[in-house]
Amino acid sequence: MLGPADIRELAAVLGVRPTKQRGQNFVIDANTVRRIVRTAGVRPDDVVVEVGPGLGSLTLALLEAADRVVAVEIDDALAGALPATIEARMPGRADRFTLVHSDAMQVHELPGPPPTALVANLPYNVAVPVLLTMLERFPTIERTLVMVQSEVADRLAAKPGNKVYGVPSVKANWYAEVKRAGSIGRNVFWPAPNVDSGLVSLVRRAEPIRTTATKAEVFAVVDAAFAQRRKTLRAALSGWAGSAPAAEAALVAAGISPQARGEALTVEEFARIAEAKA
Repeated sequence: MLGPADIRELAAVLGVRPTKQRGQNFVIDANTVRRIVRTAGVRPDDVVVEVGPGLGSLTLALLEAADRVVAVEIDDALAGALPATIEARMPGRADRFTLVHSDAMQVHELPGPPPTALVANLPYNVAVPVLLTMLERFPTIERTLVMVQSEVADRLAAKPGNKVYGVPSVKANWYAEVKRAGSIGRNVFWPAPNVDSGLVSLVRRAEPIRTTATKAEVFAVVDAAFAQRRKTLRAALSGWAGSAPAAEAALVAAGISPQARGEALTVEEFARIAEAKA
């Protein structure tokens, strides 16, 4: 595993300076990466996709536990150095590692067997879109564990009625059962961020949400409901439905009070609204 001195030495050799623009905070604690792998429940037959491997701390721990690891890295310097780090630190497993040098948001296919798990320390500034994109594009991903900003972790795992329940909560729940899986302090990163981090576990639903509406139709309702979250759904959905009376009609048809607010609804209820309009 890579320790604090190893991380700094690698960064110095590469001339890498972590940037806020890409949300780069490298994990420098071996116990933390092993804890992440353990919490993720990585199995010997898993094909794990990792987004933003950085200098390779978590990658090495994943290679210890999984059958294969595919790492997606956007940074030129980091992508160029990672294969050599894997070869030097874990030569016996290097043939089970594949690097994809790309922006994760632009990746539509991955080399090798389909991924079964996603484990990543996601950059804070793009965590939610990257997570949702990976879950959408790679339906074979059964289990996910991501480390994100603590506030984002709370939002992803929030349940209806919680004050931080919102668009990320509903959309993540479309794909998976979501829960908080722990907290991570600031001192395990270099550079240390100004916020704490949290682990979020997502287990893909055994059966998709039962609805005749498409994902796009359901997500359109969700976006509209939370764009004006303080308003009643009758008002918040008026633009989506075409008018307030049309929104009320769809809500009543779905069995939902027009006076309710988006933060009170489950993903299944949002799906019913989308169906009612359709």
